This record gives sequence, structure tokens and C-alpha cells, in this order.
Amino acid sequence: MTTTSTAQIFLHFILYLSLHNLIFATTANNGIYNPSVSILVNCGSSSDEHDAEGREWVGDTSPNASASGVISTKSTPSTASFQDPSLPSSVPYMTAAIFESEATYKFSASKKERLLIRLHFYPASYNGLNPENGFFNVVATPVADGAGGITLLHNFSAYITAQALSQGYIVREFSLPMINDDFLTLTFTPAIVQPKAFAFINGIEVISMPDIFTATAVMVGFSDSSVTVGASAVQTMYRLNVGGQYIAPTNNTSFSRTWYDDTPYISGAGVGATATAGPHIKIQYPMNLPTYIAPPDVYRTARQMGPDPKVNIQYNLSWSFQIDGNFTYIVRLHFCEIQLAEVNQRVFDIFINNQTAQKDVDIIAMTSSMAIPVYRDYAIYISKEEQLLVELHPSADSKPEFFDAILNGIEIFKLSDADGNLAGPNPKPSVMLENELQITTTAQKFQPEYSSEKSHVIAGTASGAAAAGLIFALCFVVYQRKRRANDSESGVSASGWLPLHRNSHTTVSKSNMSSKSCTSSQLSTMAASLCRHFSIFEIKQATKNFDESLIIGVGGFGKVYKGIIDRGATKVAIKRANPDSEQGLHEFQTEIELLSKLRHKHLVSLIGYCKEDNEMCLIYDYMANGTLREHLYKTNKPALSWKQRLEICIGAARGLHYLHTGAKNTIIHRDVKTTNILLDENFVAKVSDFGLSKTAPLMNQSHVSTVVKGSFGYLDPEYFRRQQLTIKSDVYSFGVVLFEVMCARPALNPSLSKEQVSLADWAIHNQKKGKIFEIIDPYLKGKINLECLSKFVETAEKCVSEYGNDRPVMGDVLWNLEFALQLQERDEDGGVSSHGSGSSVDVLNLSSEGDGVVNEMREELDDLNELSVFSQFLNPKGR
Repeated sequence: MTTTSTAQIFLHFILYLSLHNLIFATTANNGIYNPSVSILVNCGSSSDEHDAEGREWVGDTSPNASASGVISTKSTPSTASFQDPSLPSSVPYMTAAIFESEATYKFSASKKERLLIRLHFYPASYNGLNPENGFFNVVATPVADGAGGITLLHNFSAYITAQALSQGYIVREFSLPMINDDFLTLTFTPAIVQPKAFAFINGIEVISMPDIFTATAVMVGFSDSSVTVGASAVQTMYRLNVGGQYIAPTNNTSFSRTWYDDTPYISGAGVGATATAGPHIKIQYPMNLPTYIAPPDVYRTARQMGPDPKVNIQYNLSWSFQIDGNFTYIVRLHFCEIQLAEVNQRVFDIFINNQTAQKDVDIIAMTSSMAIPVYRDYAIYISKEEQLLVELHPSADSKPEFFDAILNGIEIFKLSDADGNLAGPNPKPSVMLENELQITTTAQKFQPEYSSEKSHVIAGTASGAAAAGLIFALCFVVYQRKRRANDSESGVSASGWLPLHRNSHTTVSKSNMSSKSCTSSQLSTMAASLCRHFSIFEIKQATKNFDESLIIGVGGFGKVYKGIIDRGATKVAIKRANPDSEQGLHEFQTEIELLSKLRHKHLVSLIGYCKEDNEMCLIYDYMANGTLREHLYKTNKPALSWKQRLEICIGAARGLHYLHTGAKNTIIHRDVKTTNILLDENFVAKVSDFGLSKTAPLMNQSHVSTVVKGSFGYLDPEYFRRQQLTIKSDVYSFGVVLFEVMCARPALNPSLSKEQVSLADWAIHNQKKGKIFEIIDPYLKGKINLECLSKFVETAEKCVSEYGNDRPVMGDVLWNLEFALQLQERDEDGGVSSHGSGSSVDVLNLSSEGDGVVNEMREELDDLNELSVFSQFLNPKGR
């Protein structure tokens, strides 16, 4: 009896080990997918070429096209007149096939698999055609048995879409069900609603894919109803690596999907904290989850709410997405617990568009162990709304050990309707973009006519400027290479950059300031209603006819006067445009459109504007203590204490954090510097000067492609190189501000030695050598808590990382600064002693290595009793 029992136990143990190894293997062979069809077409090209990622694209008129299974009707091949610097590669974007009548592409296909279709568009001028006339339809046939063609795009304008989203190029991704033929046909038809309409396409990808839509999705709000994708066509709307970085197609699965950073889509003031699996944690795919569902990098990073339950219970971790109305959507959420290992430690609820999608989600209960991926699909029908909101909130009913929520990835798919349609309307431009386009049109309308001789002079000047710009760019590249080589030998960090200009100034273009160029009627109705219009008489009366003795500052826009309005009841600051200024009507109107709609304690309030008699004036609340820079160096004003500086930095960070996450559209300031941080009578910091600001992209692009503007010394080097603006560009500039506050010296000082000219470079250089104490403001020596200084420098260092993906979001920066303030206050209240001499700093090695700012902070927070300092998250200030 005993022998039999022992044998049974042993057999059960062997079976358990076998099942465990089978289920939790890293799937070296599980989920590997090799597409039977993989066709990449470089439209309008007669040769086969490789893109920047090494993928080969066959020209649609090359000899290999037919052999590759591509048959196309006659088109007009063309080359783009200009290569936008935001293009990831010249292939396939610099050539296009142009169709002025109906045309088709036929591809050899498989009847056994779904097909992934990607269409690439670069709306440029081709063969003299106006890109604004590019309106067309795209239909895919044949499709699943019993179904007609699938309308992928209808009356589509790549030009309008790119303008609205501030993107240089457009990619549309679709997944088609198994076809009932050996060929897939894509038909391009110019839209009949536009007399001069034409169709064009730059690149087409046709790749077979596994069916990743086998799961049934429960309808949100209808627990007894579910949706199965089945024979539906699908458009990928969003694919985000939550809490992680951009994942390129070549680093993904064999059907080349791209995963984007989730930061631009975070909604509300609470951004949570990012988390990364430690090096010892290995992602283990279960037997029922193929690795092609999502790559391990998606599951190794996550966004959570943070360590404080008091904070977490006050807000939802949420993301907002612009979508098309009258469609059903599948919201796929990817989860992987990378920190906790027990059931009921972290339990949360999921809401989609304010409806409960699932309650009491416990990832460990779903997977039985750490580091095991899982995903859930939720279906929702969107009628008229154009927004989809995903929210997570800790479950109070389950009484978990930690009040927290966590998410690793989001995918949003649109399902075709009953008529086989996937097409939505062209997006509407943001308010700021509409104003920018309106200003451009107006400027062109009032452009004077020049004689032929003057036209030649102007053309020559423009060519000279372009040549000068090219020379500057080449010099900069050569200089950077030499500098990096030198720095690698000397140990100087290459994370920063050094411009060739000797003086720090703002790079902008001149604008026509004719009184005809901008009127109040050109402002949006909302801006006009929210913003007070002053007469020039009122302005002259407020400033004593622009008395020079009332000047309190001078900027790129013009002089700033102290004034009094409403019969002496209100002090104001009046910014008067200089007719010769490099900043003109575009900045004037942008500032009005933006600030009239924004209300935040840490943003300067715009009272009104004046546009009369060739004068352009902006009227703001008066800031009694001027700019932050006035209190740091080259001043007779009393030095700020370290605590005051921290509080000012926190205030500015709150203002920027609100711009990035709290406004209706994400706003990138683009000119963050100490002169644009103003202080009121109580030294409360307020971010100012929004003339260069941009709205961030709304869809699945992570940047705005735009010419470089900003102030040298604060410019994001990645933005400078690639002309791709992101919210991380503001983070870089703010990092320079943090060093400026700590060191009390300019961001650029050409009078110093080469290695000291750039403050960011010099600070990082000293930090790596453990000598950061040597360059801080002498007034502060002996007055800063060591832990506080460590956290502050660590935060600033991460902000000025060379690449945007390595920088924190403003929410993380704000969190760390408030934590640094608490460390300082605890010290001043009699806690840990602060350093009193340089010798005590020898032990300070502020390395950037580790699991990240927020993860390290979690451990330090455990030692603190009071967490009320994180006021922005407890009581978020908004509009």
C-alpha cells in the first residue's frame, strides 16, 4: 500500500513538472509565425530598394514585380519634390504611383490566412499636382465568402490628415479576413466630389498573418452580449506599449508591427508611474498565448498608479483616444504582473467610456504567477462620440493589499460595419493648426506683387538662406562627430549639444505684421468670447503712451510694459509687438488661442489683447517678482533659498504637466526656459510665453514634424536633429532649467572654456565624476540635504538624456521634485543632517544607473510617514 502511494505521488509529481514546463516555457517554438505572403511594394519605382530598416521593397514597375506576385494597372510614376525630414526612410515615400482614373493592384494571396495591409502616403507635390486635390477611395476585393468588397478609405485626403495630425506621412493598417480567391485586389479611385481629384500611393505592404482575433469580446454595458471578429475586416487604430518605449517593426514579430509610447494619450492630471521588470524576471508565455500576440518588451514595462493608496484612490489611470463614430471597436488590454506574486495584492476595475468593462481584475488570479502575459478584449459600439476613454481604478470592494492598477499594453481595433465599410471622415485640424493655416492664407492674400527683377532678388536670397542652412547643418554634424570623439576620450558626456551660435536667442521666422494680416475676426469664436479686446486708447492710457520708464522686460516679441487698467484697479503686464521682431502675428494669435482656453494656477493668465493701428499687444496678469532668471544670477536681488527654488521648479513642472496631460489637446510649450517662468508676489511660479507652442498629434504618431524653434541652450538635441517635436522636448528644456536653478549660471556661456560652455554638458560631466557639489551655487553650499540633492540631480540628468525615450514624462519629474522637497523639509525640521563642506560630498555618486526614477523612489517612500506632499496628484488643479 505504501509502495503504491509513493509511486502515485511520484507519477503525479512528474506530470506536474511536465505540465508546468509545457505551460510556462518561454516558447522557443511556440507562437513563431512565418508568413506565407510577404510583399512590400515601392510604388512609382522601377527598381527594388531597401528601407532604413533593411527591408526590401519591390518597385511596382520593376522586372521582379510579377515574380513577387504584384500586378498593377498603368500608373504615372513620380518623385516627390521635397523630402520631409520626418520621413523614416526615402523608401517607399519618395516615389509614388499617381492615378487620375480608377486603377488596381493585384497580389498573390493565401486562402488560409488573414492578410495584413499597410498603405503608406506622403502628401507632397508630384508632377506639379496640388496635394490638396488628392481625394480618393480604396476598396479591397475579394474577401471572405459571401462578403463584398471592403471599403478601406473613402474620400480620403492624405494632405488634410497629415496637416490635422501634424505629421509628415500617413500609415493606415488593416487586417482582412481569409479571401476566397488566389488574388487580393486593391482598387484606387479618385473621388468624384472633387473636380481635379487624383489618387496616389507611395507604398503597400501585403503580409499574411495569424488570426489574432480568435477571442470573444464581451460588449461593454451588455454582459450577456459578445462580439467575435470572425469574417470582419479590422483597422488598427492604436497600438501602444504602455509605460515603455517605441518598438520598431524590426524588433517585433514577423509581421512587422509598430508599438508606440502611450504618453501622448494619457488623460487627466494623474499619469501614474512607469515600472520595468528587473533583469532576473523572464517573461513566460503560457501555452495558449502565442508570442506573436505581443513581444516580450510590451510585457516587461508597465504603467501603474504609484505607491500611495491615498493618492491612488483619488484618481483614475486613464487614456483618451480620438476615434470615428458609428463603429464597433475592440479594446485589447495587455497585462503582465512584474512586481507582485500573490492573489489579492493588486485588484482593480476597468472602465471604457465611463461604463464598467470588468470589475475586480486580479492578474495573478488570472495567470497564477508573476511574469506571465495575458490579455482581455472588450467590445464597445461608439455612436456619435469621437472619443474613447480607457480607465483603471483600484477595487475597494476586494480590499486588496495595495490600492493600485497596472497596464502593459493597449490595442484598439475598428470593425467593419454591415456594409463592409471601414472608412471614417478625414480628421479636423486642431484649433491652433486652423489658425496657422488661416494666417498663412491671409499672408499670401496680402502679399505685394514684385517686379521680375525683385523676384529674382528674392529667389536668390531664399536660395542663399537655404544654402546657409545646409552649410550650418553640415557643420553641426561634423562638429558633433568630432566633439563626441573628443568627449569619449576626455570623459565628457555626449548627451548634450553645443550650437555654433555665440549668443543664446530664439530661432524663429519673421512674420508680416501688417494691420490687415490679423484681425479679431480671425480668432476662433471661443477665443474671442473668452478673451477681452482692448482698444489702443485703453492700452496707451494704461502705459502712459508706452512710457519707457514702465518697461519691465524685453523679449523676442517686443517690449513688456507695466500698466494699470480699469481706472487703477488692476495691474497688468502689456507685451507690445515690435514691428521688426522675429516673432509676429502667428505667435500673437497662437498665444491668444491657447491662453484664452487654459486656466491653471501655474500658467500665466491672459486678460486680453489689442489689435489696432498697426499695433499688436497682449495683456497679462502682472507678475510682481519678474522672471526666475532675475533671481538666479546677474542680479542685485536677494538670492533664493534652496527650498524656494524647489517650490518654484515644482510650480513650473505642474504647469507643464497640465499642458501635456490636463488640457483638451496635449500642448507642447517649445520654449521652456528661466525667462519664461514668472513669479508673482508670493513667488508662485507661472509658465508664460506660448507663442511657439504646438498641439501634439492625436492619433498613432508620437511626434510633430515641424521646423526647429526654441532657445539655444535649451533645445532638445533630438528635436534639433530630426525636426520631430514631442512632449519630451519640453522635458529636456526643463532639465536645463533645473541645472540652471541649482548652479545659478546661464544655459550657455561662450566666454567659458569649451567643456563648460553648455551648462547641461558641464553638469553631466561633473555628475559622472562625483563632483556635482563643486558647480552648485556657492550660496547654497551647506544648505542642501544630500538625499535631496541626489534626487534633484538624478531627475535633471534624466531630463537631459540625449534621446527622448530615455527621458521621464513631466508627471514623473513633478513627483520626484515633490519628493526632493519633502526630503529637504524633513532635514530642516530636524531630520537627517545636511552636508556642511565639500569633503562630505565625496561619497555622493549620482549615477544614472538603476531601474528608473520612480522605481527607486518607491523604496525611499516606504521610509516616510507623510505622503501629503504629492499635492498635484491628490488635488489636481485644472481648467
